[in-house]
Amino acid sequence: MEDIKIIYEDKDILAINKPAGLLVHPALKTHEKTLVDWLVEKYPEVKNVGDLPELRPGIVHRLDKDTSGVLLIAKNQRAFEYLKLQFQNRKIKKKYIALVHGDVKPPGGAKSGVIELPIAKSKKDFRKRVAGGEITGKIREAITEYKIIKKFPEYTLVEVFPKTGRTHQIRVHFREIGHPIVCDKLYGFKNAFCPSEIKQHFLHANYLELVLPNGSLARIEADLPFGMENFLEGLRKEK
Repeated sequence: MEDIKIIYEDKDILAINKPAGLLVHPALKTHEKTLVDWLVEKYPEVKNVGDLPELRPGIVHRLDKDTSGVLLIAKNQRAFEYLKLQFQNRKIKKKYIALVHGDVKPPGGAKSGVIELPIAKSKKDFRKRVAGGEITGKIREAITEYKIIKKFPEYTLVEVFPKTGRTHQIRVHFREIGHPIVCDKLYGFKNAFCPSEIKQHFLHANYLELVLPNGSLARIEADLPFGMENFLEGLRKEK
């Protein structure tokens, strides 16, 4: 797990740039190595931190396995409770970068838009979340704001600002408006083209802004993975 890069660290929290392909914590029916394994080995003091420390010590929020980018970890219980409350009260500003299929056109010709569609578990596929159709379990509010960064002949590059933190929220929302994320194997269109240099779905947790437990303001940023940046550079040269 040498690919895990520490972006910020103090006595209370740790911020890493999670690589794609890495599970944050153990899941059912899998025995693969996770971020938690790395965390407990490097920071054994977090073993008793969190609501379920036996499963996800220090983990305050999550990223999907194939989503890369900024992830916060609490190093002690006080920091965990503090960060948990910040996320619950939507005090932490989150920004993602995504490349989606097609020409995204926000209402009224604007450069930004809001997707506000409740999300629930799919009744047909236990892996999925859906914003309609056959569902099971609780329906949860989900709000995603986005801003157009750049348009290409077959794609749109967007900044994404999720206002809620539902499982697969960004991926589900862009699929629902007809613009799934490039290389998304679960929510993408069948037989959609995926560039060979992109080894994950094109969704990256680029930026977090928060007030730290010590009262100072932190702006934490993680650059795009090389494959993503390389593909975008190719698109820019084609224009």
